Amino acid sequence: MTSEITLFVNPTAGRGRGAHAAQPAASALRDAGFSVRTVLGEDAGDALRRAREAVAAGTGALIAVGGDGMMSLALQAVAGTLTPLGVVAVGTGNDFARALGLPIRDPAAAGRLAAEALKGGGVREIDLGRVGERWFGSVLASGFDSRVNDRGNRMRWVGGRFKYDLAILAELAAFKPIPYRVRLDDGPVREIEATLIAVGNGSTYGGGMRICADAVMDDGLFDVTVVGDCSRTTLLKVFPRVYKGTHLSHPKVTVHRVSSIELAAAGVTAYADGEQLGALPLTATCVPGAVRVLLPGTRSGI
Repeated sequence: MTSEITLFVNPTAGRGRGAHAAQPAASALRDAGFSVRTVLGEDAGDALRRAREAVAAGTGALIAVGGDGMMSLALQAVAGTLTPLGVVAVGTGNDFARALGLPIRDPAAAGRLAAEALKGGGVREIDLGRVGERWFGSVLASGFDSRVNDRGNRMRWVGGRFKYDLAILAELAAFKPIPYRVRLDDGPVREIEATLIAVGNGSTYGGGMRICADAVMDDGLFDVTVVGDCSRTTLLKVFPRVYKGTHLSHPKVTVHRVSSIELAAAGVTAYADGEQLGALPLTATCVPGAVRVLLPGTRSGI
């Protein structure tokens, strides 16, 4: 393995934490004897092009510095290759790092762990979800939660977490169960009414909401959480339980473990790793061992 590695940086992640995080992460890697090259981009497309060029040129690892959006971009560059991915999580949600038990908002510690993994062969192969040409590592959301995202994205007059609190209230006021058409693996197409359907490769979204609490990232399967046709009152009772994962025991919630799922519903946008995928219908497939992640104390294939 080459000693030259690539730091893939989003300078705006976490309200500017990305730019500050790059330096201690790079210092930790250089202190361990690695040559570090930093890749930025004028925009997401340019950044991805540069990351893919680094992977094609044989970089020893791609170390992504930022939030879940940056991790999502990095996955598009390394998925299906032998190039390992390092994670320096300094964004707002950090669900990909959270699922892997990696440091959050501690770039020096994350850099040291990546260096330790590179030197000790600590690489874990994990699954990814795939929709068309897009890969995702954590959760694909559709339904009430994705409509909250849609509304929040339209609310340009207010910022921060308050925007999404307002979006939740607005969506609750307009809420109706959504008619879905769903196929699990090679089973029959089923027509159901649901509040939301979340497809989990990882366990959390939204900065630690344990929507697919029991999902395992290297079992070759998605955990699909279906919240049924709740009333507003029931939804208000169930939704706060997502933070601890105790919603899974509610009678309106079911979980299915599948390798693929087809979802269709009118007027519903899907998000994966917090990034917009596009309108349903879609087919998501779990691809075993699609990416190699730097994790000290592990070896490839574990």
